[in-house]
Amino acid sequence: MLHIVATPIGNLGDISRRAIEVLAGADIVAAEDTRRCRALLTHLGLSRTVLAYHDHSDEHRERELIAELQRGRSVALVADAGTPLVSDPGFRLVRAARIAGIEVVCVPGPCAAIAALSIAGLPSDRFVFEGFLPAREAARRARLELLVDETRTLIFYESPRRVCGLLEDLRAVFGGERTAVVARELTKLHETVLSGSIDALLERVLADAEQQLGEIVVLVHGAAASLDAATVNSEKLLRVLLARLPLSEAVDCAVEISGLARNGLYRQALSLRDAGAAD
Repeated sequence: MLHIVATPIGNLGDISRRAIEVLAGADIVAAEDTRRCRALLTHLGLSRTVLAYHDHSDEHRERELIAELQRGRSVALVADAGTPLVSDPGFRLVRAARIAGIEVVCVPGPCAAIAALSIAGLPSDRFVFEGFLPAREAARRARLELLVDETRTLIFYESPRRVCGLLEDLRAVFGGERTAVVARELTKLHETVLSGSIDALLERVLADAEQQLGEIVVLVHGAAASLDAATVNSEKLLRVLLARLPLSEAVDCAVEISGLARNGLYRQALSLRDAGAAD
C-alpha cells in the first residue's frame, strides 16, 4: 500500500496520530528531502528506511518503489512539509501505483494553501490554487494576465526572494487597489498575516526585511464579475434547465442557483423558449 502522508508545515504538534502510526508501520519512507524527513522521524522517535523521491528522481527510483510495493511492502510518501503533490513531487509515483493496481491511501493533514485561506478573510467558497508562478518576470506577468478576470480567490506560493517582485507584478496587472493577503511562516514562531490593498502590502513588505523571509503564501481577492459574464452564465444555465423542466420551474431553479432577479431571468427564459432553445 502507498500512503500519501501530510506532515507539519511548521509546528510539529500538528502531525496527526494516524500519520505517526502510518510512518511507524511503513517499510520505506519516500521523502522529498531525506534530511528533513529523518529529523521529523527522530522527533517522533522513529527509525525507518528513507529513500529520496523528488522532482529530479529518475524512472529507476520510481520503478524501485513500485517493485517494493508489488512485493507487499508499505511505502509512505512525504514532502518537505504539508501535503504531498500540492506543489510538491508525487504525481508520477501515484499514477504508476494506480496503474499497477496498488492501493493508494491518503493520510490528510496540514496544507499551507488551505491554512492561509482559512485565516485570510477572503471569499473561501471558491478558490484557485496557482502554486508557484514562473520565476522570470515576463512569464510571470503573462500568467497573471490570464488570471486578471478570475472571480475566485487566487492562491499563490512564493519564495521570499521573489515576494516583492510578485506584488509588483500583481499591482501592474490587477491594479494596486485589489485586496490581497500575505501569509508568512504559518504555524511557526514568526507567523505574520498581512492584509490590505496590493499597494499597501507592497509598501509594507518593501519596508520590512523580515517580511521577505520564510515560507510565503499570497492570496488575492477575485475580480468582480462583469455583467456580460453574468448574462452569458444565466443563458447557459437557463438552456440546461429549460431542456429538463417547465419554464416556471426552470426560472425558479435559475434564481436559486444564480441569485439573479426573477423578472429578468423569466424574460430571458421566455425569449429562449420562443427561439426554440429548449428543443
